[in-house]
Amino acid sequence: MEAEAPVRPAPLQAGQEIDGFRLEAHLHRGGMANLWHVTRIEGDDGSPLIMKVPRIKGGDDPATIVGFEVEQMIMPSLSGPHVPRFVAQGDFTRVPYIVMERIDGESLRARFDAAPLPLDEVAAIGAKVATALHDLHRQHVVHLDVKPSNIMFRPPRADGSGGEAVLIDFGLSRHDRLPDLLEEEFELPMGTAPYMSPEQVQFIRNDPRSDLFSLGVLLYHLTTGARPFGNPSSVRGLRRRLYRDPVPPRALRPDCPPWLQELILRCLEVDPERRHQTAAQLAFDLLHPEQVALTERATRQAPSGRLQVMRRWLAAVGHEGKPRGGDAAQAARSPILLAAVDVDSAEPELLEAVAETVRRLLLTEPGARLVCVCVMKINRIGMDELVDAAGTSRHLALLLKLKHWARELSPDPGTASAAAGRVTFHVLEAPDVASALVDYARKNQADQIVMGARSSGGLRRFLGSVSARVVVESDCTVTVVRAGSSTG
Repeated sequence: MEAEAPVRPAPLQAGQEIDGFRLEAHLHRGGMANLWHVTRIEGDDGSPLIMKVPRIKGGDDPATIVGFEVEQMIMPSLSGPHVPRFVAQGDFTRVPYIVMERIDGESLRARFDAAPLPLDEVAAIGAKVATALHDLHRQHVVHLDVKPSNIMFRPPRADGSGGEAVLIDFGLSRHDRLPDLLEEEFELPMGTAPYMSPEQVQFIRNDPRSDLFSLGVLLYHLTTGARPFGNPSSVRGLRRRLYRDPVPPRALRPDCPPWLQELILRCLEVDPERRHQTAAQLAFDLLHPEQVALTERATRQAPSGRLQVMRRWLAAVGHEGKPRGGDAAQAARSPILLAAVDVDSAEPELLEAVAETVRRLLLTEPGARLVCVCVMKINRIGMDELVDAAGTSRHLALLLKLKHWARELSPDPGTASAAAGRVTFHVLEAPDVASALVDYARKNQADQIVMGARSSGGLRRFLGSVSARVVVESDCTVTVVRAGSSTG
């Protein structure tokens, strides 16, 4: 007796109820899924929700099914402001769906269509997306489909907060600690052609720096209005990015500053080792362009010549499928280390103790980015003396002292770390030193703060020292150093 054919579910309709959710209105019909505005039938708290339902077009569409299964596995493990909040899901035995928070802000698609954009807006968008990617990578996920329609922005709030980038659609993503169903079942590159990294073209799905390549494609388009590698429709066309580099942005848009071209072309390097090693490091450079170390990329006016292209082509031949690079935990091996230094009044012994601790950390974390910071305390109310008795800028004087303090921090004294962009220097002006350090570390996604503390007495303990407040208020690890000891 023949087996009965599977019954395909009837089309969904407004007013229909599924597992305690009511379908209110159809929002969007995409190539892979439909989106519905839904509400809870019981216990509705007013939070806007959407239901994502895959479009199952028949047995010849396995990628849709597997991609939806991947998203159902990954989304419950994610948290934070840079992803939609997961609510519920249903399996394929009845109705497959994912219910999640509805993001009411705009997607990047609208601004993408308006490219080229003002350069300060390009940098701001890039920093927000890089921040979101760093948060995702720290949760052991590589997105692998970073494109305008998969990036949204939360609405800004009246107090100036909000506006965070939100990553959506994890159907092509890979989680370090979950099965990679796409890798197990398919043998073709998976992604969206204009944004795919060279690693994805070579069937490598475990490197978070792939997402930085895709972000570089976005930044290139937002800056120039053009796609750096076009929109290839074949594997052969995709492979061209393994050996041909794009026209430099400044050749298409002369007002693009050298520092921005430097960052874009660094993102688009074929070898992931030549890109930023974490999204947080890229976000830092986009927020602090004056600290970007320039190389020949910054002044490049044309793509590589035929000889260089031929060398890259030969290097790419036969490389398919050879795993390399890291995993989504790459961020843990390339941390941002913040050294908070009171170069103006701390004792020499304490300054040396902090320097020694930083040197040791740089030796154990060869991929670390070091940010040297001191705070110039200013009055909350009233005028501040911005120059000293000799007429020298206090800010500049502190910056020079900070650089002098850091002159021998390189693990390899024969290298110029600062010139290589690994060490940067910042003087903050604020009335509250502890708050300034905590806010700066949070904004720049520092993984660890190293700072000195003077010998504590009863009065200092009662009032609360700067270091004690930083320890309590910071989101990251804080190492407190005292003179005569490595840590405190």
